[in-house]
Parts: sequence; structure tokens; C-alpha cells
Amino acid sequence: MSDYSVKSVQTKAYQDQRPGTSGLRKRVPVFKQEHYTENFVQSILSAIPGGPKDTTLVVGGDGRYYSPEVINIIVQIAAGNGVKKLVIGRDGIFSTPAVSHEIRARKATGGILLTASHNPGGPNADFGIKYNMDNGGPAPEAVTEAIFESSKSIKEYKLVELPQVDLSKLGESKLGPIEIEVIDAVKPYTAYLKEIFDFELIKSYVHSDDVSVLFDGMHGVTGPYARSIFVEELGLPESAVQNCVPSPDFNGGHPDPNLTYAHELVDAVEKGKITFGAASDGDGDRNMIYGAGAFVTPSDSVAIIADWADCIPYFKKGGVKGLARSMPTSTALDRVAKAKGVEYFEVPTGWKFFGNLMDAGRLSICGEESFGTGSDHVREKDGLWAVVAWLNILAAAEKKGIKGINGVLQDHYKKYGRTFFSRYDYEEVESDKAQEVMKELESAYGSSSFVGSTLSATSSSASFKVTECGNFTYTDPIDKSVSKNQGLYTTFEDGSRFVVRLSGTGSQGATIRLYVEKYSKDASEYDRDTQEGLKPLIEVALATSKLVEHTGRKEPTVIT
Repeated sequence: MSDYSVKSVQTKAYQDQRPGTSGLRKRVPVFKQEHYTENFVQSILSAIPGGPKDTTLVVGGDGRYYSPEVINIIVQIAAGNGVKKLVIGRDGIFSTPAVSHEIRARKATGGILLTASHNPGGPNADFGIKYNMDNGGPAPEAVTEAIFESSKSIKEYKLVELPQVDLSKLGESKLGPIEIEVIDAVKPYTAYLKEIFDFELIKSYVHSDDVSVLFDGMHGVTGPYARSIFVEELGLPESAVQNCVPSPDFNGGHPDPNLTYAHELVDAVEKGKITFGAASDGDGDRNMIYGAGAFVTPSDSVAIIADWADCIPYFKKGGVKGLARSMPTSTALDRVAKAKGVEYFEVPTGWKFFGNLMDAGRLSICGEESFGTGSDHVREKDGLWAVVAWLNILAAAEKKGIKGINGVLQDHYKKYGRTFFSRYDYEEVESDKAQEVMKELESAYGSSSFVGSTLSATSSSASFKVTECGNFTYTDPIDKSVSKNQGLYTTFEDGSRFVVRLSGTGSQGATIRLYVEKYSKDASEYDRDTQEGLKPLIEVALATSKLVEHTGRKEPTVIT
């Protein structure tokens, strides 16, 4: 007879397990240290409000390297802590938005996601673990801080030694004291999207003679979901999807859907003159929309989805309660909100801030400039939701004589003007050098003469008068919590601005993100190249922050 008794394992605490907005992210060798993963999983369970006993948790991730091993660690520690049931995606594959939906649909206690999102995978690459709450959204700061405090002082973790779960076998089973249900994580999510969007209208559109579609899964989690939606539901050929088999190392690629890392999609779309191209990231919460000769910035994407919301059944039925964007995201969405008389919010980077507003019934559609777009259908950004939303919009626009992605973009600019927007990422910068850049700007802001001064570009006659600057602080209108130091911003008289912030989504060093934005109502500029239009502003931002001088980086790692 098997011994399913609870065992206490003595351990040593690690001091580097503070989870950020997106959980704990480190390189795989860090997670493989003795007790490291076990400590963090135990700390998550210990921090669950009300405790772990008799809870139901949803488990899965993007299938990256080391995921199967960690799932079995979670099973044993969950059993040791009295968790009642684990709902696990087949083969450990479970997109982040699908986990959020499953938590909400089952009224589960929460979920443990194994993902480092858009970061590379492999034996020496990135791994991540994060906890989502019963609303389906990322754990708030009070819970992540409780996890961190537990991790710093943990002396033991509890487990039950159990045989490995066969993650390929669907069905329910009892494994010692814990119930295990391995599910097809794709079907419930696909069924939910069919409730949200007009699939018959989309199907008619994508089968038009002059419309072609290509979706790139980037070897991440959305591959099986994309096949379900595009091939099985919409009846498109297999050639409409590529790179849709999940890989532990994303086939050696970087699963970040932007113009740099999704170049295979961009090349294929341009070569084949494809009407609609799209990509998603490793865990399925980001997206890129790209048609032949037409790239949609994430800032424009969320604004256009909001503007066309009434053609989507979900919003036609429930209305649009409010709109929101992260602070670095361009102000294009604000103009839509004002035109429609809808409440709108500017929040720090991090999806949990949107979740609070959604739970309070004050937010329907939101987005981040980092290729994240979503709505209150779940509590995570949702890459495939955004992709299907665009297909729904294109199908509705076609009926109004507006053709293709570029047609929708130009129509939007005519109504609202164009917001030129770009982000420069400087990845894995030495942390002290990254801090020097921030201090440089803070020092400039501290000068009484900075506001009101004029900053000039060197390569042109362009100049910008400073009207406002600061470090963004957000007071949550729902729980009144205050989030400080969320990014340094400089705003100019003409509505242009630049923002500099340090990102916490990497696993090593610091990533400096520089965001630049320019607004124009001059129709002659609507077709202008984004980088050319922003060049003077980028020069001013680099000169003011002395980014090149402090970091030695003459070029960004990625431009989006």
C-alpha cells in the first residue's frame, strides 16, 4: 500500500524571490537550485487568502523548458498543503488568458501559471511562476508581498510523494489525497470566443476571394488554439497558420510578437501580399496585427477596437463601461473615449490595475503598448481575443466599404488624427547604469527652469517646449492604493511626450524602455513613416536622459 503521508522537508530560504507584476522570473538554472522552486511554490500556497486547504487551482503554462518537472513539483506540494483539486492543461499547455477564463468559469480559488511570457525558453533561458487570484487576474501587491515575505523566512515545505502525473492523458483521477483533472485547455476557450465574436460574419469575410490570412504562433502556447479557431472553426487551410507546434525553447526563437522578432511573419505577409497577418507570444497574452504594407501599433489597435466595439456582439449586448490604457501607451484611446463620452483611465503598467476597474464594473476595453490588448471577458490581456476582434472589425468595415487594415487605419486617422508612437528597448543593461539614466532625468526635472524650457533636436529645426514632467503616481479609484515611481514622463506643448521606465519583465539586468509619442491632425502626415516622424523627438529624449552616454548603448535592442 502506498504511503501518502505528508512529509516536511527542511529547506533554506532564498532572498531573491520577490514576484513582480508577472510573477517570479529567473533563468532555468536558478529555478533548478536545491529547494528553489519548492520554496516558491510553498510560499504561493501559504499566501493564498484563507489558506490552501480544500482549494481548487488551475495549473498550466506556455510549455517552455522545465515546465513538466515543475508541474509535478506543484502536484506534490499542493497535496502536502491540503489542496483539494488541480485542473491541469493537457501536456501542461494552457494559455494565460485561457487560464484566467477557466478560473472564472469554474469559480476556482486561483491558478499557478508557468510562463516567462515573451522571453526566450530553453535550458539556460527564462522560466517563470506566477499566481492568479479567484477573479482570474494576477495577484495584487498585497499577495505578492506576502509570497515574498514567506520566501525570505521559509524553513520547510510540505509535500506528499506521488507518482508523476501523465499530462498527456485526459480525465479525472485521485492521486493520493488530491484530485487531478487533466483537461483539453483549448476547447473551452474557443467556445468562449464564439460567444464573444460574430464568427459567421468573420467566416464569410475570410473566405472572400480577395482576403488571405496568416497567423504565426511563434512556437508558443497559442498554436493549438489558433488551429482550433482558424482551421477548425473558420475553415481556413493549414497554410493559414505557421509555427503552431509549441516548443520548449520556442524552436530557438524569441516569442515576442513585434517587428523584430516576428520577422518571419512580416516577410511572409509582404511576400504573399497577405491581407491579414497576426502573431502571438509565448503564453498567448500578446498580439501583433500586420497586413501587407500596414502595421498596427498596439496603441492604435486598442483605440480602433474601442471605436468599433459596437460591431462585436459581446459589446453590442453589454455596452462599453469604460476604457483604459497603461501610462506609456499613446493617448489615441483617450480621444476615442472623449468622442464617445465614455469614462477612461490611465494606469501603471501591469494588468492587475485593469482588473480592479473591471471587477468594479467600470472598464470594458483596455491595452498596453507592449502588444497587450484585452477586455473584461477575462482578467488578463488576450492575444487571440485581439486577433479575432480585428477580424470581426475588418469584416464589419468591409460592409461599409472600408477595405483592409490600411483602410481601417486611414479611416481612424481621418476621424481622430494620427498618433505616431514607438518604443525603444535597451535590454540587459547593467542595473547601476540603468539607474544613472533615471537619475539624470530626475535631476533635470528637479531644476526650476526645466518646465517652460525649449528642447531642440540637432538634426532638424524641430523644438519642443516642456509643459509638464514627473514620475507617474497612480491612486487606484477602487481600493485607493497608491503606486509611485511608475515611469518618468516629459510632456510638450504640442501634445508630444516621451516616457522612460525600467521594466521588470526580464530575468537578468535591467531593461530601459523609452517611449515617444507625437500627435498630428495634418492629413499629409498620415502615411508618413513612424520612425521618420518621431526622429526629432527621439533625439531630444536621448539627449535629455543621456542614455547613450550612461549605458554605452548606441542602438536599442528592439524598436517597436
